Amino acid sequence: METLLSILEMLIVGKASSIDQCYLIDLPKFDDARGSLSFIEGSRHIPFDIARVYYLYGVPEGNKRGAHAHKQLSQLIFAVSGCVDIVLDDGHRSKRVTLTRPDQGLYVCPMIWRDLEAFSKNTVCMVLASHIYDAEDYINDYKDFSTQKDKR
Repeated sequence: METLLSILEMLIVGKASSIDQCYLIDLPKFDDARGSLSFIEGSRHIPFDIARVYYLYGVPEGNKRGAHAHKQLSQLIFAVSGCVDIVLDDGHRSKRVTLTRPDQGLYVCPMIWRDLEAFSKNTVCMVLASHIYDAEDYINDYKDFSTQKDKR
């Protein structure tokens, strides 16, 4: 409850995004003898309408992805197969989240730096995005990210 109150306070007062605003979302899951089924409905299971979906796969061992933040875009990141570590950074604190389940995703709000690393062999990482691709929404330099966070 305290986290929810702090998030609401940040939104009302207009403070910058915090890693506390990023959280795991469990999707509906149905299991039977035929296997498992999960699904996602934008604005019902996740806090935004889905404008874009993309996949990361074939990431060589030891390579990283991400290394950026978004000004406006929100994302939900899944390990559809395999596992991946996501390191979130709000300019003051960081935390590592390991994704291992196709029915659980990590919500990442705007203005959070993210690094995707420690991909297991044959990992497929699916990303749902709140906006279509816009190069202007990306912050690709951590120093620029820190500067923009300090201005908020």
